[in-house]
Amino acid sequence: MVASSSQLRVFKMGINTHQEPVVYMRDDCDVCLSEGFAASSRVGISSQGRSIIATLNISSDETVPKGYAGLSDIAIERLGVAQSDLVSVHHAPYIESLSLVRRKVFGHSLLPAEMARIVSDISAHKYSDVEIACFLSACAGGRLGFDEIVALTQAMVNCGQQLDWPGVDRVFDKHCVGGLPGNRTTPLVVSIVSAAGLVMPKTSSRAITSPAGTADTMEALTNVRLGLNEIRRVVRETDACLAWGGAMNLSPADDLLIRIERALDLDGEGQLVASVLSKKIAAGSTHAVIDIPVGETAKVRTPGDADRLASLFTSVGAACGLKVRCIATDGSKPVGAGIGPTEEARDVLAVLQGKQGAPRDLRGRAILLAGHLFDLADGLGVKEGMIKAERLLQNGSAWEQFKRITKAQGGLKSLGEARFRRPVLSSESGTIVSIDNRRLARVAKLAGAPASSTAGLRLLVNVGDIVIKGEPLYELLSDSPGQQDYALAFNDMGPAIFTVSQEE
Repeated sequence: MVASSSQLRVFKMGINTHQEPVVYMRDDCDVCLSEGFAASSRVGISSQGRSIIATLNISSDETVPKGYAGLSDIAIERLGVAQSDLVSVHHAPYIESLSLVRRKVFGHSLLPAEMARIVSDISAHKYSDVEIACFLSACAGGRLGFDEIVALTQAMVNCGQQLDWPGVDRVFDKHCVGGLPGNRTTPLVVSIVSAAGLVMPKTSSRAITSPAGTADTMEALTNVRLGLNEIRRVVRETDACLAWGGAMNLSPADDLLIRIERALDLDGEGQLVASVLSKKIAAGSTHAVIDIPVGETAKVRTPGDADRLASLFTSVGAACGLKVRCIATDGSKPVGAGIGPTEEARDVLAVLQGKQGAPRDLRGRAILLAGHLFDLADGLGVKEGMIKAERLLQNGSAWEQFKRITKAQGGLKSLGEARFRRPVLSSESGTIVSIDNRRLARVAKLAGAPASSTAGLRLLVNVGDIVIKGEPLYELLSDSPGQQDYALAFNDMGPAIFTVSQEE
């Protein structure tokens, strides 16, 4: 077939541009010149009934053959084209909802229908990464009102698929707002409460700003990429699942927003509430417990901040038909010993298997959260719920349930080992009085977590422990010398991660 004046042939660039489609055109390309395209323009590309909007890069050398348009990996995937296929290149359609984003930038509130248009266009991949970043920034810093948060939540639910559970009156869920390294309670809580017969189809996100999300940790243990039908099967067989939400088109806009939030290291309050609750509602949940760790170096720093966030969660949840209970917990220090997907998985297994030396703080937090879920279910009180949770852990019921869940999801994996291990030593003797959660998490991320499942660190001490100069504080784990060096350099510069009170 001969190309028309607006058509070019596909050239596979082999470039990963994440989730933003990119097209590469020569500076002497007839289409580029006749259409008046400039670098960074947004252009439309169509082929056989499919179309995308891509960001244009212009090449001044022979990288792209004459008569071809180079496409990034994600552009090829979304268009469904192959090398040398014909595509039409044209000016991108005007995205009307961007005018609404500009209104928000200048401080105006968005109506529910306006928020829905923005979210719908983001879900349809009509926004560039820069435009998504603009929307997120305009919504951060308390700039979303209550009605806007409700509208954002409902719009994020409506833009994707939703799970329902015929014949099940109550569906339970749990979430932690994050900011506390090693706080991997979700696999434990799901195993405990579903061992008692509560239905808990848990879908989790990957890490946004932390060294591991629940989905990252669970992926070290089993398959988490389940479709909707697979989730229904697993829940039918076990009353629960531990899956990655991004694999099933539940609140798909949330995953696009999270990707940009991660790049910006931004986690706005209103966006956080909408993100969490939209996933719960889309998964068919009716009751949810939200863990809000509070501490000077946690995500939520003061009890007042926690109260305000809890009020938002409960009121937005109620407006969307979800019963939410928030619990403020101690966020002053890391939880458990492992930080990073595989190391956190080791802690989860140790608690479930009742191993000697299993992290008591992680176990205790899981029992507390499970106790609240049991109270939501039967109204017998949190104390009775915690006793029930402890019993299910002690008698092995939770461990057996976890094995059933992972078997239904594809089987339990063996945990890997990091290639490089380096102890980080204390520079002084005394009692550890505080640990900077944010900087400690940063060390684990620089070591390669969560992209490298086995990277991260293993804490050897925590707040209240006595250390001697030259003894190890933690063991750094990485899969490349470069990442190890980056992490060690960060540990050595700036404020101390571990504050030690000098012994007299």
